[in-house]
Amino acid sequence: MTNKTMGEPVHLALPEGWPVPHPGCKVCGALAAERERAQASGDLSKVSDCNVEIREHKDAHPRRQR
Repeated sequence: MTNKTMGEPVHLALPEGWPVPHPGCKVCGALAAERERAQASGDLSKVSDCNVEIREHKDAHPRRQR
């Protein structure tokens, strides 16, 4: 006999906010502009792609020392 009970509930986190482009970086600026155009045209998949690219690209920027 197979078990027909439901499994444990799935808990999902809220999506992260939009990453902020690194000031003065041309790549981040271009990705942010592309993201704005994508949002204006309703292409939410492209918005998400741009957010991922900005987030990953920001890892290449040096961190400020405190």
